[in-house]
Amino acid sequence: MKISRREFVLTSLASAAGLYAGSYAVRANPAQAQVQLPDEDGYKLWLRYAPPGDVATKYRKVVQQIRVDGDSATCGVIRNELQSAVVSMLGNPVSLNEGELSDGTVLVGTPKSSALVCGMNWTTGLSTVGDEGFIIRRSRVANRHVTAIAANTDLGALYGAFHFLRLMQTGQRIDRLDVTERPALQLRLMNHWDNLDGSIERGYAGLSMWQWDDLPDKLSPRYTDYARACASLGINGAVINNVNADVRILSPEYLRKVAALADVWRPYGVRMYLSANFAAPVLLGKLATADPLDQSVLNWWKAKADEIYALIPDFGGFLVKANSEGQPGPKDYHRTHADGANVLADAVAPHGGNIIWRAFVYDEDVDPDRTKRAYIEFTRLDGKFRPNVAIQVKNGPLDFQPREPFHALFGGLKETSIIAEIQATQEYLGQAKHLVYLGTMWAEFLGSDTHAKGPGSTVAKVIAGKVYPNRITGMVSVTNPGLDTNWCGHHFCQANWYAFGRLAWNPELPAATIADEWTRLTFTNDRDTVTMIRGMMMSSRETFVDYTMPLGLHHMIGGDHYAPMPWNATAPRIDWTAVYYHRASEQGIGFDRTKHGDRAVEQYFPPVCDMFDSLELCPEKLLLWFHRCAWDYRMKSGNILWDELCAKYQTGVAGAAGLQKTWQALADKVDARRHGEVADRLAIQAADSAKWRLQILQYFATFSKRPIPPLNVS
Repeated sequence: MKISRREFVLTSLASAAGLYAGSYAVRANPAQAQVQLPDEDGYKLWLRYAPPGDVATKYRKVVQQIRVDGDSATCGVIRNELQSAVVSMLGNPVSLNEGELSDGTVLVGTPKSSALVCGMNWTTGLSTVGDEGFIIRRSRVANRHVTAIAANTDLGALYGAFHFLRLMQTGQRIDRLDVTERPALQLRLMNHWDNLDGSIERGYAGLSMWQWDDLPDKLSPRYTDYARACASLGINGAVINNVNADVRILSPEYLRKVAALADVWRPYGVRMYLSANFAAPVLLGKLATADPLDQSVLNWWKAKADEIYALIPDFGGFLVKANSEGQPGPKDYHRTHADGANVLADAVAPHGGNIIWRAFVYDEDVDPDRTKRAYIEFTRLDGKFRPNVAIQVKNGPLDFQPREPFHALFGGLKETSIIAEIQATQEYLGQAKHLVYLGTMWAEFLGSDTHAKGPGSTVAKVIAGKVYPNRITGMVSVTNPGLDTNWCGHHFCQANWYAFGRLAWNPELPAATIADEWTRLTFTNDRDTVTMIRGMMMSSRETFVDYTMPLGLHHMIGGDHYAPMPWNATAPRIDWTAVYYHRASEQGIGFDRTKHGDRAVEQYFPPVCDMFDSLELCPEKLLLWFHRCAWDYRMKSGNILWDELCAKYQTGVAGAAGLQKTWQALADKVDARRHGEVADRLAIQAADSAKWRLQILQYFATFSKRPIPPLNVS
């Protein structure tokens, strides 16, 4: 029988090492009481440094001392991280060695900071890893068996140290290491949508982490913990304010606050970026115009850039949302997006800064179909942007929907740097109430073949500059952690922050590999438990699609972007309604974007264009995105469309119930607090999935004139 929660609380006054060890409890004899795992609150994210299981004994032979050569603040971070992590995982003291090497030393350094590293005969390989890559190798140094973590810079060494700790946490073999890594992308950025009043647009985990009233004098420990979490994944920058930017962020008062945050993050390699309001010269500078071709406007932006770089020497640059959803921009002055981006680019260029210009624009006068507009706007400006401008493009052409085809601008821009924008905050995917692992969505997106230069021109290769020679490469994620103890509102939402970081480092990592890593870091190394949780994660996104918007349906929500509202026909703009997209009638359902429709398929290269255009070849998961079909259209399964749609919703509801059932079976494998909190969210998800199914099918049945099969989740 299990120990009650009250009995556990009364008997669990253990050491910190003991508490961690409980995370990997050994199953007792069935006749004995089951030891209850100590509660965790999720604050430590994937950096719990719990004992890795049976391999700990082997690790103790390999990791006995730590030596970090270098005296920078980043070296101090490495030293502290390695020592505290190893002590926590292995349960015994690990000394810091600054003298002679001994067997079992973990040596960290660069050729500049360490004579030992400089003297290694294999460090010529460092010429291949750049400023942020690293080599980890089990080697003989000064006639001792050591584990060397070598890099060209202290930041690369920090990333190497975190990689080494990840291997230990996940129970990997470390006695024969030979690892060489470098990031595939230059910019790996968090995009926060935080507002200066403490709220977060599309934030589902409490108020903003940035305590503006306390800054710059009072610094929350959470700022350091945030930077540490980002650095552990190789995330090297953050835009801290909403793209719908409050102009005050550029005022001297707030820039001093921003600089204090940047100072905290600098040892972790997390550079500061700001969203800029294009009208700042008028709203803040009191100029008569923000016309990008006006010399006074250029002078204002240059002076503002000088002011920022005097406070934050490593400032990354500006992110700009312009002429989109009411935001000001260059088109207000009959100028182009290139004109607008270039004036800011010229201002930050002398300091090495970049301008990231969002492609999320959809002016009605460009094209009747909202999904076509950004492609039209930016392809006609291709090659007209400054070298330090990158166009930030959402994964799909609409707006972070549960499933979209990849945006045609990936491959469509040949002479302009392009970076990908994904969204971890689950705005349209259940927010912080539903378990939806997005690694599978992003892997699907990144693996999509654009055919821009023939087969193999995947989105991952496009954003890495392997298809066209982009000067700037990168990927960013709208990720909105807040003041909730577990950062993200839902414990499993942490996995999407984690997955973004790992994919930004290597866009070709398999989603299952990332899910496996995160599960081991966050919960346990127990093989059966990992298999069950990984399975939940890998199926969760498809489950969500099935019970919300299957077969290529999209945007069937209301203003909260959470609840189903397929009947929504009233909004300030027609392309904010649901009926605009599904176009259901007695004749059928779907949006015709074929060559016989609005020709959106022609924005893709052949054979992608031909595949999407063909009713027979179009993947059925995108069928109603590109095609309008009759209710009795015969699907590949043999079902007519109506029956297939009903079956998809049935599968989705059953899948949500299955997540609940699987999690319940893990009650003795996960600590009670986190298990209970996740169980509560899964109950909401299961109930919501049934509501989605019922409300959507009841609405569409008014057009199809066909019955809805009874729900069966057994």
